[in-house]
Amino acid sequence: MSKAITFSEYGTPEVLRLSEVSTPEPGPGQVRIRVRAASVNPLDLKVRSGLMAKVAPARFPVTPGLDAAGVVDAVGEGADAAVGDEVLGAAAGGSYGEYALLDRPAAKPQGLSWEVAASLVTVGQTAFRVLRELAVRAGQTLLVHGAAGSVGTVAVQLAAARGITVVGTVGEHDIERVTALGATAVRYGDGWVERVKAAAPQGVDAVFDASGAGVLAESVALAGDSARVVTIADMTAAQHGVRFSAGSADPADDSLAQLVRMAAAGELDLPVWRAYPLDQAAVAHGDLEARRNRGKVVLLP
Repeated sequence: MSKAITFSEYGTPEVLRLSEVSTPEPGPGQVRIRVRAASVNPLDLKVRSGLMAKVAPARFPVTPGLDAAGVVDAVGEGADAAVGDEVLGAAAGGSYGEYALLDRPAAKPQGLSWEVAASLVTVGQTAFRVLRELAVRAGQTLLVHGAAGSVGTVAVQLAAARGITVVGTVGEHDIERVTALGATAVRYGDGWVERVKAAAPQGVDAVFDASGAGVLAESVALAGDSARVVTIADMTAAQHGVRFSAGSADPADDSLAQLVRMAAAGELDLPVWRAYPLDQAAVAHGDLEARRNRGKVVLLP
């Protein structure tokens, strides 16, 4: 037996409990890790609150969590790692616990912190996937809504590294930080369309909406075609003819390995705002729900 965070009903962060659970056993191709850090993602909050119940009904009790980093302590047949390896990846069956199962672990370089390693997985692969879907190229202009959020932060840096001109909508307090990442940062809120046009007089070729702030109609007008806009956060996407991007990484996708290399080399910055002990998962959810964070939130079992 081991400890993990679970919930047995939908609700507020208070439904999260530190529980005794059966320690998971790795299946074929899987590894079990002793978790050193687990990332808290916005999707975790939606699952816990019941917002995802119609799409993916929960089978209670649920251990939340998408991503983890840790040390391999057991391997399944055909697993691509060995006991003692330091790895990170997407968790099968939840990551908020002392142990987690990873399907396709990536090696963690020595110079990469546990907190950043756990934080890279979902947000980094999401940014990679959407940029691929938009097929934006060097010399073109990309508008990123929510450029100061974790997905937006990675998207800005990946796009800028590819020679793409990036304009990002952010809060006033994030303008300097996002500008330093390689974007022209403009304040969101009333008048944002005019500010984007002033920042990109050449026009906008594609829009990545990571904010879900009701900006799709204007974004389609700016890009000139709904096919040039992708959202990961606005559930009204279909009403605007916009693609809603979701899903896990393809087994052949090497984006996580690329993200790890970039982060270890100092070419990708992903700020970690706060790390909480595992038993404070409810506090972490509350802070993320209230948008107090300025960077990733992680749990340390």
